[in-house]
Amino acid sequence: MSALMKIFTWWEGATIGTLLYSRRNGRSVGTDALGNAYFETKKITDGKSRRWVIYEGANDASRVPPEWHGWLHHTTDLVPEALPPARVWEKESLPNMTGTLGAYRPAGALERGGNRAAATGDYEAWSPGNP
Repeated sequence: MSALMKIFTWWEGATIGTLLYSRRNGRSVGTDALGNAYFETKKITDGKSRRWVIYEGANDASRVPPEWHGWLHHTTDLVPEALPPARVWEKESLPNMTGTLGAYRPAGALERGGNRAAATGDYEAWSPGNP
């Protein structure tokens, strides 16, 4: 990434200002499997520290795993590396696919031809006179 892009853009990683703020006022807490780095302020204000993430690659909040999301929002003070392992029934988190070819498109969506299934006639409208 060029130096000019690093100074003026925010959508691809962190700007120079965010990196300087993170080094001066924050302490590194850890990283997740996607390479995102998590920070916390050294100073506590109103009983809580400020927490933030610097994304590896595109800035997309759906790329924060659930355990780190809980830490970011003060749901837990345990750093996710100290949490128990995931349960066997838990699925891996998925990125937000909206706007991509991998987005969910139900039957009847315009992207899938716009043809919905015919109505079955099993609907009966409610009327105030009928109990």
